[in-house]
Amino acid sequence: MGARLVSVIGGASATDREAALAAELGGLLAREGFTIVCGGGSGVMLAACRGAAEAGGATLGILRGTDPAEANPYVTIAVTTGLGSSRNRIVALSGSAVVAVGGGYGTLSEIAFALQAGRPVCALVSRWGSIEGVTEVRTPAEALAFVIRQDNAGGGAC
Repeated sequence: MGARLVSVIGGASATDREAALAAELGGLLAREGFTIVCGGGSGVMLAACRGAAEAGGATLGILRGTDPAEANPYVTIAVTTGLGSSRNRIVALSGSAVVAVGGGYGTLSEIAFALQAGRPVCALVSRWGSIEGVTEVRTPAEALAFVIRQDNAGGGAC
């Protein structure tokens, strides 16, 4: 069985609440054996990676630039792309499911890419729940349950 990848997306700037929820989510996902895929930067990405790392999990950062040092310190594997924001498509399509925590237009683009490709998407602490195809969740535990349901339904490993 391959890696069980989940894309966690959100802003490079995060509120304290978004960061706390992303860190909790990262830990929950890691303890269930999921590897987090994200943009590898700051904000929600850093918090989710920190939570996963503290729980003993792995993280994969798909970086905007060409320098692996751009990755936050909790990224296990850094993939440099030199693609700028175009790397958002890679982030969105790498996971068998996508969890959005807050974010802005970059996050919205990742949601669109995921939905276009048929990936299940849930939104935690954001305005994205009103988008057709996005499931709104209220807690990291609900986001984990969403991911597990998708995994059990055959989304499986990527």
